[in-house]
Amino acid sequence: MQPTHQLALVGSKDGSGARPIRDDIASIFAQVLGHPVQIKDRTDIVEDLGMDSLGVMNFVMAIEDFYDISIPLDRIAQIQTVADLIHAVEDLRSGAPA
Repeated sequence: MQPTHQLALVGSKDGSGARPIRDDIASIFAQVLGHPVQIKDRTDIVEDLGMDSLGVMNFVMAIEDFYDISIPLDRIAQIQTVADLIHAVEDLRSGAPA
């Protein structure tokens, strides 16, 4: 009998850099919104994706769960674009002050 091999998933949330944060964020948006989305750094989270305040909070909770971080409310208020969100996630994951 030949040995079986398991494939490792590329793009784990361990910060290995195997998958860009933008791809993870797009996947989370798709789950929250219920359909795939195309995002760029300049994509406005509310205006371009049509999210209301409840959708934004659901999305924030999904991001926090996925990356095991806590985004302070004052920091959430500063996030308008996908680039802003990526920088916030990178800062919080690296331990930089909010």
